[in-house]
Amino acid sequence: LAAAAPAPWRHIGAHLMLEARKLSLDNRLRGATVEIPAGRVTAICGPNGAGKSTLVRLLAGVLTPTNGEALLDGTHLQDMKPRERAKAIGYLPQEPQIAWDLSVRNLVALGRLAHGGARGGTWQGPVDAALSALSLERFADRPVSTLSGGERARALLARVLAGEPRFIIADEPFGSLDLAHQASLTRHLRDEAEAGRGVVVVVHDLGLAHNVADRVVLLKRGDVLADGPPEEALSPANLTAAFGIEGTWLGEPGERVLSVRAQ
Repeated sequence: LAAAAPAPWRHIGAHLMLEARKLSLDNRLRGATVEIPAGRVTAICGPNGAGKSTLVRLLAGVLTPTNGEALLDGTHLQDMKPRERAKAIGYLPQEPQIAWDLSVRNLVALGRLAHGGARGGTWQGPVDAALSALSLERFADRPVSTLSGGERARALLARVLAGEPRFIIADEPFGSLDLAHQASLTRHLRDEAEAGRGVVVVVHDLGLAHNVADRVVLLKRGDVLADGPPEEALSPANLTAAFGIEGTWLGEPGERVLSVRAQ
């Protein structure tokens, strides 16, 4: 899936930083240190069981580490009030649950709860913008139960976007989307980063990560194996070390395709 070349890091919001400092959790993550700047798209990659979901859940403040620290602009996430953390970090889990069969619009509006919901009349604009961003306007009044898997995934991501967080963390947001909606979502996430937000996505499709992300964090068995621009983090040597494959990148920047041969 091709995407436009990453735009230069813009000054708006560029000072914001989400950090993992020697984060560990049981046997799932072992001393991971990562800095996630605003204004960039960061992809978290690695084989199954590498600790990708654990890392992003710690960065979202959903889990508490056994060792190490997760910080937002120098403040420990665990020291922040839940409402303030929810305003700052929007998190979409890998398998989100929907407790009630709400309309799509009301589901997306739940993303405004940290801001006081409908009080003050500040929810409508961000909700409409999120619906538009994920091409959900025509589904706005339909019950969530009537949506396809891909449509439901877009509605859940729209709920995150409606909260207008400073950092967007999404665990495998592309998994249920067809190619057209993958392309639309990648464009929107790039727009969010260029507007100054930090965007963190767990991605299994290495070609997608290479073409869309400004930076890739590659995990292996709970450790950070590589952290840098896609062409460095996803080098053939690192692909062999992480996945046990021989990989060759084909095509031009922004349109890379991975040719794979198992060892």
